[in-house]
Amino acid sequence: MIRTQISVDEELYGRAREAARSDGVSFEEFCCRSLAEALSRRPLDRPWLAHMGFFDGDPGDSASVDEVVYGRVRP
Repeated sequence: MIRTQISVDEELYGRAREAARSDGVSFEEFCCRSLAEALSRRPLDRPWLAHMGFFDGDPGDSASVDEVVYGRVRP
């Protein structure tokens, strides 16, 4: 992680704090998600990366994908 500092006007700051509170996330998490969403709209060399970071789940979810998709542990 990289720690950074930005300056925003009071109105934008207040709206962002309220949105974070409404979403049930920290202000930091809200800012990170907002940056990721804004960047996902830009063209990429690898378009599939546009979806990176937008899906929540458990760390073990990828290990159980066969069970979820195929209804069994291994295809």
